[in-house]
Amino acid sequence: MVSENLTGDGVRRGLDLPAKKKILRTIPYGLYALTSAYNDELNVFTATWVSQCSFEPPLLMVAVRKDSYSHDMIRNGGVFALNFVGKDDADLLAAFFKTVRRVGNKLGDAPFRIGATGAPLLDAAISALECRVTQFHEAGDHSVVIGEVVAAHLYRDESPLICSDTSWHYAG
Repeated sequence: MVSENLTGDGVRRGLDLPAKKKILRTIPYGLYALTSAYNDELNVFTATWVSQCSFEPPLLMVAVRKDSYSHDMIRNGGVFALNFVGKDDADLLAAFFKTVRRVGNKLGDAPFRIGATGAPLLDAAISALECRVTQFHEAGDHSVVIGEVVAAHLYRDESPLICSDTSWHYAG
């Protein structure tokens, strides 16, 4: 087991923390508006830790902070939609970075429609994948949520926004 003791230069024995942070920030992370629904409430947050994890059935995995309201919404509602946004839509996602508890609709003024799963689909999205939750795995301060893709929507064939297009970081 690696010792948790830090040296004076921020290096944990066996783990150089500044190097770890710099390296983890070089992983190419996408930026997505992840929406969910439970009863009459709609929710959205900006997600970055997302990946496809199976071809058949088509599965996505996304990491969600365990102490967030979004975590409970996804667990209870059992659905989510991953909304991909274009490179010019960083302002839209910036609004969803903030922790906001708004009863009924956290999407604010962002136009949307309800998808087949009941999760919101943003009108500004270039594409979206709707998922039904199949598994929840607790992993540190996040849970890894696995969802089966049950609907796919391609609105515009554009490159999606990624973290390196912005000055934002959610890694390290």
